[in-house]
Amino acid sequence: MTRLTEAALCALPASVQKPAYDRTAHAVGIVHLGVGAFHKAHQAVYTDDALAAAGGDWRIAGIGLRRPDAEEALAPQDGLYTLIERGPEGPRARVIGALAEVLTAPRDPARTRALLTAPSTRIVSLTVTEKAYGLDPATGGLDAARPDIAADLASPDAPTTAVGWIVHALGLRRTAGLAPFTPLSCDNLPENGAVLGRLVREFAARVDPDLAAWIAAEVPFPSTMVDRITPASTDETLADARRLAGFEDEAATETEPFTQWVIEDRFAAGRPAWDAAGAILAADVRPYEAMKLRLLNGAHSLIAYSGAVAGLAHVRDVMGREDLAALVAAHQDAVARTLAPVPGIDLDAYQRDLRARFANPAMAHRTVQIAMDGSQKLPPRLVEPALEALERGLPWRTCAFAIAAWMRFLEGRDEAGAELPLSDPLAETLRATLAAAGSDPGDRARALLALEAIFPPTLSRHDAFARTVAEDLARIVRDGMLPAARAALEG
Repeated sequence: MTRLTEAALCALPASVQKPAYDRTAHAVGIVHLGVGAFHKAHQAVYTDDALAAAGGDWRIAGIGLRRPDAEEALAPQDGLYTLIERGPEGPRARVIGALAEVLTAPRDPARTRALLTAPSTRIVSLTVTEKAYGLDPATGGLDAARPDIAADLASPDAPTTAVGWIVHALGLRRTAGLAPFTPLSCDNLPENGAVLGRLVREFAARVDPDLAAWIAAEVPFPSTMVDRITPASTDETLADARRLAGFEDEAATETEPFTQWVIEDRFAAGRPAWDAAGAILAADVRPYEAMKLRLLNGAHSLIAYSGAVAGLAHVRDVMGREDLAALVAAHQDAVARTLAPVPGIDLDAYQRDLRARFANPAMAHRTVQIAMDGSQKLPPRLVEPALEALERGLPWRTCAFAIAAWMRFLEGRDEAGAELPLSDPLAETLRATLAAAGSDPGDRARALLALEAIFPPTLSRHDAFARTVAEDLARIVRDGMLPAARAALEG
């Protein structure tokens, strides 16, 4: 079967939506770091729709910072790929044309540098996952001792990290008298724009204080809230792309019908008409961000750890268990009380819609995929709402249970003995902590809660909270995840 390329667009079935604009008429205006499934299901789709609605030189050059997978899949396809939306009525396909070029920085640093310093590049967006920012969770600033960050600080003209590349490119633009681009984080970090701005300025201050001052004065770092459930692609994804679009597509991506993007409207040199594509432009993203991190992502973490330990492979399987689905609803109801009002959002309806999305039978979102990088995800998703609930006298019981479920997940085996992979930037620290704590669940819980990179002392030293986490972990180990979940609901 022929591979999907520009020449194939005219042969797509009428049922498959294709780019509603002339791709050759629009130049690159965005460089995106981290061309993974989420970018292809979210920002690239909004940009595709914005180009169709309002045009402009806003196509995307995608850059992989580590592996060449995206380049090898997309470059032979002229940047085109099939997006499969899985709804209750069955899969639906469209072809996205916003990507103009895809490369890998380690393979072609010169081209990467040229794209980042091109006068036409006005936005540099990122989906590199939380762990790739070089963030020190204890300080909220740059972790200069982390090996990849330390290497970039030692050789700032040969960067490998996202922050290193942004500082390097901004320095070259300043020297050349070019206006800065707008760095745009699209990762699940609280106040992601402010976080990225701090990391960039702190990195720059270590290599060129004058550059750091220029960045502080000239470069905006808008925050965003992103939402679209996007499982990893599977053989079924590729098969559906072949069946629906009629072409081989090594870059096919699947997602849910729902999508949301809230953007702080603060750009140095303009932006695409993302609002015409359905994005919400806001003066303050924080209420939306807290809503999503606590109600969606926090519930996802609870689902991931409880489900994986119980041997439930997918989010939909967890939601198919009455006891676990009830615990998810109770958790959302509890953490919703920590939220400020969100403009235009009915929080009760938002929670119901989330649970319907989680239960979507067409979405095979693996629990172990969500369980990755827990040390980075737990603080904004579970720790912060637990702290706020404790301070305000609000319910916190389900946060404690979710953290205990994470602790049980760290043991590396589910209840049937199957291996659970630990993919986490603190993996060695977590393993060493558990080994030193011994086999008693209470000792293990207390040792893990003492890790200040994840849990602040105000939480770990809260007697009732720490005791509840330890008791929950002991009950999970003794009785199993499902009986422990029922007990948490009752108490």
